[in-house]
Amino acid sequence: MVTSITSDAVRERCAHCPGRSHSICNVIDDDELPILVAESARVQVAKGRAFIEEGTPAHEFYVLTEGRVKLFNLLPDGRRQIAGFAECGDFLGLAAVDSYAFSAEAICDVTLCRFSHSGIDRLTQRFPHLEHRLRDEASRELTIMQRRLVLLGRKTARERLATFLIEQSLPPCCAAPDLLEKEEKPIKIKLLMSRTDIADYLGMTIETVSRTLGVFKKEKLITVQGVTAVTLLAPHRLRAIAEGNG
Repeated sequence: MVTSITSDAVRERCAHCPGRSHSICNVIDDDELPILVAESARVQVAKGRAFIEEGTPAHEFYVLTEGRVKLFNLLPDGRRQIAGFAECGDFLGLAAVDSYAFSAEAICDVTLCRFSHSGIDRLTQRFPHLEHRLRDEASRELTIMQRRLVLLGRKTARERLATFLIEQSLPPCCAAPDLLEKEEKPIKIKLLMSRTDIADYLGMTIETVSRTLGVFKKEKLITVQGVTAVTLLAPHRLRAIAEGNG
């Protein structure tokens, strides 16, 4: 029952949630948060663990509130295609009907809010704006899918990697790379995924990914510190490459 949700529980679960400002939950006012908490459960998943398996019944939705997740499909011969990388605020499972169309695995330790189908139905009935927000999320997913088709079907290896780096520098829940059109200052990003994951996502070999990163370093487009830290020294030039103009 909603009345059993204490104010402390609400503050812990929602009021200071890193993903609240840009997840589907941002249409629910603070004083209505007990209802949201009552219809969800906090789930923590350790690095390397899967919490969605392709083809299994889709009984639940997830909002990623902390960490990063890779979404992928397995081909019959065992090859893997990474469909995307989810981040804080992303809603997972929206397109599922009877079964999940992808698997989801934690890249690092992650925290999620889990909702049942019936719980989401009750929330959308209580909060009409939430249904509109879910439609916006579905539209965003379609836009991302269309961009990905272009990425894999028409772009060169150089253009693909530049696109990926620009994508990783965008604000959470943003599907529009043109936000960086006028950005000229260096941007620091953290690539928590492995080079193999990046290669699977871009439809390239790991050797090509490493070689292209090396070329970008020589051209003073990026610097790489350790395994995960990358600085985009010239975001505007990388964006031009991503669009086929560099």
